[in-house]
Amino acid sequence: MSTYGSFPGSRPRRLRTTPAMRRMVAEYRLHPSDLILPAFVREGISEPLAISAMPGVVQHTRDTLRKAAVEAVEAGVSGIMLFGVPADENKDARGTAGTEPDGILQVAIRDVKAEVGDDLVIMSDLCLDEYTDHGHCGVLDEHGRVDNDATLERYAEMAQVQADAGVHVVGPSGMMDGQVGVIRDALDETGHEDVSILAYTAKYSSAFYGPFREAVASSLQGDRKSYQQDPANARESLRELALDLEEGADMVMVKPAGPYLDILYRVAQAVDVPVAAYQISGEFAMIEAAAEKGWIERERAILETLLGIKRAGADTILTYWATEVAGWLNAER
Repeated sequence: MSTYGSFPGSRPRRLRTTPAMRRMVAEYRLHPSDLILPAFVREGISEPLAISAMPGVVQHTRDTLRKAAVEAVEAGVSGIMLFGVPADENKDARGTAGTEPDGILQVAIRDVKAEVGDDLVIMSDLCLDEYTDHGHCGVLDEHGRVDNDATLERYAEMAQVQADAGVHVVGPSGMMDGQVGVIRDALDETGHEDVSILAYTAKYSSAFYGPFREAVASSLQGDRKSYQQDPANARESLRELALDLEEGADMVMVKPAGPYLDILYRVAQAVDVPVAAYQISGEFAMIEAAAEKGWIERERAILETLLGIKRAGADTILTYWATEVAGWLNAER
């Protein structure tokens, strides 16, 4: 027994007694402006198509994408990351549809820009995987391997057409060596100095991408282990980080988010640029499936995972729940 009065003298529970108390002393808070909405737009459809592995998420038509962008703005979401889904017949070995001015992603960028202007940060996925008939993130060589340097030439072309369409931020996600530098040069040389680069700095080869394959109607043959980062490696992510910053990245990202919170923390501690994390399709699907079974409380689980991502160091979070969660947060204010 303590000789200094009642035991114990220090009672941390005093600061947990009421909702108002807990809110007052909270160390981290989610805000709608922390959130970015990933969105898929598919070529040639007249109605949005549900993605079976991602309940509530769809492949948008051009019209429903415009509506989703407006809803995101009204909810206070900061950005929208656009993924184009071309018709199968428009895929080829070089991903030509990805660099056509009238390709589905470029059209979608112009649509959203016309609808919401600068009220939403318009971001675009800069990668070839959606547009290639083999589903890889780059051009293949004669041995069927992704040719890094030939792919960089295609990325430079993609950067230019996406910037011409009016995008604010490009997100090179292919994990090619040197991609950020090549894209920065391509943007600057074509008069797009103000377009930012969100570098997919640590993008791991993950089992949690599964539902995304359906979302973008992927034609992937094989896997991406030869260019996406090995889940066993942590220090390697800091090497990737140093290279991306040297090449001119304005923001950096860790993907996936939940299984790689340790990596997110290391990255956030090492930089003075904004840090993003992508709560990917598999993370989304697991919570939705468990909630549907009644095994977890859906809203609490969603908010807890997002708060954990922010606590680990993310300034912004890409999540398929962005607009919905922003609505919850607004209702609490």
